[in-house]
Amino acid sequence: MKVVDMHCDTIGAIFEKRSKGIVCNLRKNDLHLDINKMEQGNYLMQNFAMFIDFRRYKNTYKTLLEMIECYDKEISDNGDKIAKVLKYEDIVVNEANGKISSLLTLEEGGAIEGSLENLQHIYKRGIRMITLNWNYPNGIGYPNVKINVDKKGEIIGKPDFTKPDKNNGLTSWGFELLEAMEYLGIIPDVSHLSDAGFYDVLKHSKKPFVASHSNARSICNHVRNMDDEMIKQLAHKGGVMGINFCADFISSEKNGYTFGTISDTIEHIKYIRNIAGIDCIGLGSDYDGIPGNIEMKDCSYIPMLADELLKHKFTYDWKQVNNIWWNFTLATFYLKSQFKIFFNCHLREYISTLWNIAYTQFSSFIRFHFDYFFAIKHNTALWRFCKTHN
Repeated sequence: MKVVDMHCDTIGAIFEKRSKGIVCNLRKNDLHLDINKMEQGNYLMQNFAMFIDFRRYKNTYKTLLEMIECYDKEISDNGDKIAKVLKYEDIVVNEANGKISSLLTLEEGGAIEGSLENLQHIYKRGIRMITLNWNYPNGIGYPNVKINVDKKGEIIGKPDFTKPDKNNGLTSWGFELLEAMEYLGIIPDVSHLSDAGFYDVLKHSKKPFVASHSNARSICNHVRNMDDEMIKQLAHKGGVMGINFCADFISSEKNGYTFGTISDTIEHIKYIRNIAGIDCIGLGSDYDGIPGNIEMKDCSYIPMLADELLKHKFTYDWKQVNNIWWNFTLATFYLKSQFKIFFNCHLREYISTLWNIAYTQFSSFIRFHFDYFFAIKHNTALWRFCKTHN
């Protein structure tokens, strides 16, 4: 059993504590996730999101770079236990060396402040997945949750979490950014994005994308979750959705209170499997970005979910995937005005328990994105930009 978690906000939590003068590090802390707890949970890989909240940070790009510095230092300081991932092969090497793999992501695409130069810079710094927006309109698209804030950044009123935004999708900059991300090899993440935005990404993306921390709306009616058709379309596209442990997205309110149980989590997993197949299911805990009213109190508790899945007829048996080789020759790698068009991705066998599904499906997905830049030479502003900056 190996755990691959597509989303946590731990680095942001460490960064925030340090800004207040509180000592905190990735090795051992009082947060949901640290290296010691990941070892107890038998982790293969963790995605670390650089979460940028517009309410807290005014200079968002500067803050993003500072947070990446924090991340880099933590990985460096703990190099005996954890190592970065920039391509699929890094996961294999790290596992062979007994190290947890770490993937750098961004939660809130607005932090690049509308700049392709900034996008390329953070790619060079290691970011390989971007959640297009958080809970505010950001010039890229619109969230499903409409939150009103006053001049001090305080939330006004209570948002309606049952009415998704089916009208406001990606902006013109959002479409340009999506194209640029696919060119560079950055995975688009549609968690938090409006329903309309989801379908814009679905229609215009040329590769699979993810919903890194979202659940099934039919089980828990919250706009942060995905409805049946969205889940089916994501699966058909070859994407992956990560099961979010947040109580508000797992179970309905009871007596004014929600609590995220393992049994409720499994109901989401079973439902998604039944309507879209097992292949699209992964983990997206959202640890250190959610309240503590959850049964899996921190990442060391995840094996409890594995035990319960076995009781619900999930197995460790190998499921053979016949004749599935993804051969891609649509990739281009720009090198001194020449294009080398070559990519061959083998969709690996996968184990039908959730962890091994997350491992093989998401690692295959990473392999699909990491080892190439997607673009055929064409006369666009994006192409001219990339040609200039490569």
